[in-house]
Amino acid sequence: MPQLHGVVLTDTDMSDSPLNPLVMIGIGSSFAFSGLFYHLYQEKKKELQKLKEIPIFKPDQHLVKVLNASLHKRLQYVAVEGLVQADGEPLTSQFVPRCSGVIQKIVVEEYWKYWNSVTGTWNSQTVNRKETNNSVPFSLVCPGSYISDVFVKVQKPLDASGCYLERVHLKVKRPEEGLVDIVVQGLSSQKPVAMKESEELLRVGTTMTGFGEVVLEGGQVMRLQAPQDGRKYVLVPSDHRSFMDRHEASASMWKVLTAATGITGASLLANVLYNFFGKQDDRSK
Repeated sequence: MPQLHGVVLTDTDMSDSPLNPLVMIGIGSSFAFSGLFYHLYQEKKKELQKLKEIPIFKPDQHLVKVLNASLHKRLQYVAVEGLVQADGEPLTSQFVPRCSGVIQKIVVEEYWKYWNSVTGTWNSQTVNRKETNNSVPFSLVCPGSYISDVFVKVQKPLDASGCYLERVHLKVKRPEEGLVDIVVQGLSSQKPVAMKESEELLRVGTTMTGFGEVVLEGGQVMRLQAPQDGRKYVLVPSDHRSFMDRHEASASMWKVLTAATGITGASLLANVLYNFFGKQDDRSK
C-alpha cells in the first residue's frame, strides 16, 4: 500500500479521488462525442436548408406553364413528385403474380463451403453470382391521371442515385444431403450450402420524387434528366413530404445526441469539481 510522509492512502481514497482516470476519460469522451454530433447536426442542417430551397412540382399544366415562361424552357434543378407509369408494356415479375414494374433486378447466388486444411475449418464463399437487369421507359404522372397527356419522362433512371427498388421476392434453397453426397463432399473438400434468389422492382404506381433538371420539348413533352451543373440526379421512392420528414428526423437525432452527450460530460465535470472543492473545504476546516 503506497505511503507518503507517514500517511497511508487506502484503495477507497484512491477510487474516490476527483481525478479518477476513468472519470476523466468519461468526461473527455462525452465532450468529444458532443462535438462530433454537433458537427454532424450542423452538416445535416445545411443539407436540409438546401433541400428546402429546391422548388417542388407535380407533372401537371402548372409545370408546363412554368417551363414555357423559363429561359430556354429549362429548370436547372427541381423536384418532381408523381406516380410511376410505364410508357409502354411494363415488366412482369418472374416470381410474384400480378406484379409489374419498370425496372427489374434479379440476382441468383450460390453459397459453398471449402475445407481449409491449414486452419482445419470450413470457409464460406459466394460463387456463380448471376445478376439480370431489365428496364423499360417510364414517366411520372399526377395521382388519379393514369391516362393523361401531361407527364414527365424520366431519362436514364439507372444513372440516378437512390435506393428506389423494392424487394418483392427472396427465397433461399438449401440442398438435401444424402449419404453419397456426404462422401463426395468429404473427398472433394467442398460442399454447397444454399442458393439464394431475389427480385427487386420499381413497381408501377409507386410514388416517386425525382431531383434533377426538367426540360420542355415540343411544347408539351417534359423530361427529367441529370443536371448539367453537376448536382446529383436522385430518384426517391416516396413523396416529397416523407423525404423531407426523414431528413428532419435525422437532424433532430444528431441534435438530441449532441445535447445528451454534452449534458453527460458537464454533469461528470461538475461532480468532479464539487468533490474536489468540497474536500478542500473539509481540509481547511
